[in-house]
Amino acid sequence: MANNNKQHSEAVVKRVSRKHDDGGHGGSWKVAFADFCLALMCLFLVLWVLAARDKEQLEESLRESSASMLEGGERRIPDPIGAPSGSLIPREPIPSRGETTSNSKHIGNTDIDPDPARMRLKSHYDSASDLQELALILARLSEQSGLAGNLQTVVTPYGLRVMLHDTDREGMFERGSAVPSEKFKQLLRKMGPLFAQIDNQMLIVGHTDSKPFLSRAFGAPSNWSLSSNRAMAARVQLLEGGMNPHSVLQVVGMAERAPLDTQDSTAGINRRIELLILTTGQAQMVASMFGVPDKVAPLIEGVDSALPDAAQIDQLRRQFRAGAGAR
Repeated sequence: MANNNKQHSEAVVKRVSRKHDDGGHGGSWKVAFADFCLALMCLFLVLWVLAARDKEQLEESLRESSASMLEGGERRIPDPIGAPSGSLIPREPIPSRGETTSNSKHIGNTDIDPDPARMRLKSHYDSASDLQELALILARLSEQSGLAGNLQTVVTPYGLRVMLHDTDREGMFERGSAVPSEKFKQLLRKMGPLFAQIDNQMLIVGHTDSKPFLSRAFGAPSNWSLSSNRAMAARVQLLEGGMNPHSVLQVVGMAERAPLDTQDSTAGINRRIELLILTTGQAQMVASMFGVPDKVAPLIEGVDSALPDAAQIDQLRRQFRAGAGAR
């Protein structure tokens, strides 16, 4: 009995130790989060390597296509990688304007500023001196774009003829395509704000050399389509630079029919874009060639020519319609 009482009087105390870590959740989540961050960093690294590799492959493809463009004296058109299907003109965002300086060159009444939008220009350039002044401005812009050797200007009775052509060192477009080079795009976009400030209209004419395309099938690319597409591409770049759409009176492709170097029809100078900045009177005359002139213009000295007025033309149309309905 005494032994039983002794056993009951002995108390056993058990101490339980408990670790307390950040609210009782343990530290395993830190390890999991570190693993997740490491995996995410590895993913970004892999994506960066893949992007760099794709860029190298794209550049290599462009170099190979340019190198193999001419085979047997003929040209073939490359496939612009990344461009929309069926389009030769890449849809790219307009780049931001570069840094400008406060230095400017004064010519006549015009300040040649690195930023064409800040130039003080006349509204019309009609006289020979005015056109020569405009030619100096365009020459300065081409020099700033690194294309001083690719531009020629000639003052003509019709206006200022601006020729932007290839050289042995620099081309305006990718060979066999209507994709403009980066320098050429920048030059045209610098010209855009300049032409936006003047009222003169222009003709945009595309020219190629005499190398034919490999394929001569019906509907295949030709120098006619190439010259036209290049002229349209030049118009797009001018418009993206800020030029008024009404400044363009006509866009024409002349293929290889009007070479500058007649001795070598494949010379780089024959591959060009021409901007003919028309005088006011010449622009009106060109527009009247494709419309109904409302004034009599001298054909040659002492001889006038005129077309029927609008009422006579309408009457003639009604007669044609009546005759077609009677059949």
